[in-house]
Amino acid sequence: MNSFEIVKTVRLTEKGTRQSEKLNQYTVVADRRANKIQIRQAVQELFKVKVVKINTLNVRGKARRKRTAQAGKTSDWKKAIVTLKAGDKITLT
Repeated sequence: MNSFEIVKTVRLTEKGTRQSEKLNQYTVVADRRANKIQIRQAVQELFKVKVVKINTLNVRGKARRKRTAQAGKTSDWKKAIVTLKAGDKITLT
């Protein structure tokens, strides 16, 4: 897998914004098969920053219902909380 397949997107939420301001942490949606080492290398390569620590968790998909009362489910995904070295930032524009 290359870096673009491992790191899918950076999540922008209110909690994530507070984490980035206070703790220099960013939330990344990663490929479910990727491990912490692969995620670290991908983030460092894509955003040109130094990663200090990574916490990962698998998020289960939620049950959803469609208009015709058919049951469905959103897909599972992996969340990675990436802590960067002091002074580094990921700019999203």
